[in-house]
Amino acid sequence: MKQNKSISHFLLLLVCLALAGNRLAAQNIRKLTLDETIDMSVKASGQLKIANAKVTEAIANTKQAWNNQLPDLKATATYMRLNTPTVDLKIKLSSSSSSSKAPSIKVNELSYEMANLSIPVFSGFKIHYGIEAARYLEQATKLDAENQREDIVENAISAYCNLYKAEKTVALVKENLREQDQRVVDFTNKENNGVLALNDLLKAQLQQSNIELTLLDAENNLKLTRINLSLMLGLPESTELESDSTIFQESGDISTIARWEQIAFDSRKDYKSLNVQEKATETSIKMAKGDYYPGLAVTGGYIAANVPGLLSISNALNIGLGLQYNIGSIWKTPAKIDAAKARLVEITAAESLKSDEIRMQVNQAYQNYVLAQRRIGVYQKAIDQAKENYRISKNKYDNALLTVTDLLDADVALLQAQLNLSQSKADAFGAYKKLQHTAGVLSRESK
Repeated sequence: MKQNKSISHFLLLLVCLALAGNRLAAQNIRKLTLDETIDMSVKASGQLKIANAKVTEAIANTKQAWNNQLPDLKATATYMRLNTPTVDLKIKLSSSSSSSKAPSIKVNELSYEMANLSIPVFSGFKIHYGIEAARYLEQATKLDAENQREDIVENAISAYCNLYKAEKTVALVKENLREQDQRVVDFTNKENNGVLALNDLLKAQLQQSNIELTLLDAENNLKLTRINLSLMLGLPESTELESDSTIFQESGDISTIARWEQIAFDSRKDYKSLNVQEKATETSIKMAKGDYYPGLAVTGGYIAANVPGLLSISNALNIGLGLQYNIGSIWKTPAKIDAAKARLVEITAAESLKSDEIRMQVNQAYQNYVLAQRRIGVYQKAIDQAKENYRISKNKYDNALLTVTDLLDADVALLQAQLNLSQSKADAFGAYKKLQHTAGVLSRESK
């Protein structure tokens, strides 16, 4: 009696441990929404951090260009210790003592202070165009960063779709494996009772083994998908991620190719960036031509000096105009202008190529989305057909009108149809997001 009681306690302990293990495993699973995935991928992206640093640098460059129109103020203070130099004054100290010998002057130290102020008045428009070009480049850098964000969001959505497809594959294969296990049990009982040939049982067991291998591959793919997404989101590799399957039932607005192309040209950040870079290059040509002009500035200064025993200067103020012209710019400037013009030609050609690329990308993404939507309808019909085919095959097998091989083939066809339908929904969702990405509105729609 005590032995039975001990066994009961032991079994109860095992059940409790199993329940605790299942509860702990459930707690380790993290269910992610698509919005959370996008937000976390953006925050964890190293590429976006680099892009944001470039934006900060571009803003600083604009400030530097603007600072060029501010006054320059330089102050200098110097003190020098000297040996005992020979000082010979060439001017007469007094008219009454012209015939007398000049007094001996000893100089062994010197100090002086200077302050110079320069306010640019005209610089051949180089300061003005420099600020304008810097602002254009700052805008282009911001657009490039936004384009980087679009790419990151699209990658996150693609990884999220892969997670859903991997989860759905594991779930369907597990469900099919349970059916295979039950079939093997039923066939084993029939074979033991002599109503089923051993060959038929072996075929069912072979099917069971094949499904087990399929499940192993599916589970391994799910693990790798979770690791990839966890690293993308900055999470530990061991995090058990789970997707929200409800979003894959949604469908997007198909509209027309012409509308999507127009949206792309209005919204694509990389295309806008080239437009802004073109303006910046046009401005740099004007800035290069500014070297042909002289520079004019208002100048002012203060000087104070002291040579003990010889000289003392204080309150020496000066103000005036400074004109500067580099004669070498006459033969040096044309090369700068030619380089800027070549850069303009390069950007213009890049714009034309980008325009063709956008049209091709939009058309390809549009057709892929249309195809994905049509596949859903085809796969839905295929599931209905596969279910009916399996039902008929099962009835015929039960009535000895069909072989085990035909029944197992019908079962595999049903499983494949289920996998195709589940993955086609994720593919259609991903294809629509890809279309939004090629149109430049994915990041905006995902906020």
